[in-house]
Amino acid sequence: MQIIKQPPLLSIVNDHLINYPTPINIHYAWNFGFLASMCLIIQILTGIFLAMHYTPHVDLAFASLEHIMRDVNYGWLLRYIHANGASMFFIVVYIHMFRGLYFGSYTRPRHLVWVIGVIILLLMILTAFIGYVLPWGQMSLWGATVITNLVSAVPLVGDSLVTWLWGGFSVDNATLNRFFSFHYLFPFIIVALSLIHLALLHQDGSGNPLGINSAVDKIPMYPYFIIKDFYGMIIFIIFFAGFVYFYPNLLGHPDNYIEANPMVTPAHIVPEWYFLPFYAILRSIPHKLGGVIAMVSAILVLVLLPWIHSTEIRSSRFRPLYRVAYYTILSCCLILGWIGGMPVEEPYVIIGQIASIYYFLYFLVLLPFMGNFEKFLLSYK
Repeated sequence: MQIIKQPPLLSIVNDHLINYPTPINIHYAWNFGFLASMCLIIQILTGIFLAMHYTPHVDLAFASLEHIMRDVNYGWLLRYIHANGASMFFIVVYIHMFRGLYFGSYTRPRHLVWVIGVIILLLMILTAFIGYVLPWGQMSLWGATVITNLVSAVPLVGDSLVTWLWGGFSVDNATLNRFFSFHYLFPFIIVALSLIHLALLHQDGSGNPLGINSAVDKIPMYPYFIIKDFYGMIIFIIFFAGFVYFYPNLLGHPDNYIEANPMVTPAHIVPEWYFLPFYAILRSIPHKLGGVIAMVSAILVLVLLPWIHSTEIRSSRFRPLYRVAYYTILSCCLILGWIGGMPVEEPYVIIGQIASIYYFLYFLVLLPFMGNFEKFLLSYK
């Protein structure tokens, strides 16, 4: 009997989307990786079409967006999908990461999958930040000025780095051009890292809610989980469409509908909502360099989780103490997000400082301690 070989592309699709063995007990919390990939595709496609009409020049950028909104066929829809799509992307990725924290998805043998995921998050933050500058509204200009100025805190080379980022001695036309180029480039780097993320995941297989080896209890991804993923996507599109059609400006800042004016400073400069927890950590340190280090460390500390983890039990379903601690870190992140949007005054400053301290204590002290304490309790029993 002659064996017919599949073409390489069909073989890849078959191995990773059709016959890929999937744990039988995963539920809808595992949909968010698929939804994140859909968000990335939406952002790239809408971004390409917007770039066809956008002009990266300080005198024309704001007007070009008005042209897209008013004169380009369905330009308003493209812009609202892209602007709200960034928020949807972060909502999906944050849920995806907190699911990983709850079920211990960062532990071996999937530790490299987690590390690549954190790098993708960092690139997402950079891409979203420079994209926020492109509309060239008031918050775009002053947000870029404040955040890029933080680089000057780097010893010895800080001022030179800021000058390079700006392309001059202030946030101006050269800055806008550079940011536009980076904003166009970074999503394709994210695509490459996402493919690596997926390849590493499929190398050892997906985890499951029980956190156990499910090698003997798997079924093909198609049709069972493909249908489940697409059902989740339909629900997500309805949620997404609610913002696009009914509340398109709810997640944005009203000052960004005022053209950038370097002579007028907004009363309260805040970044987009998905940056607020990190912004709160930055503001909680009364030292410029210390604040920058704390903000960057808040992301990079996640990379250490596979090595900080001190127990063989992955899922929090079997760790009641960890489950309580998990909800405290979730609450801490929500509090930091709230504080990041508040003025720099009491009592917000002290609340932000307490939440920031707990954030780092949780990952660097509480997490490894709980694993060892649980081992002690088990041995004592």
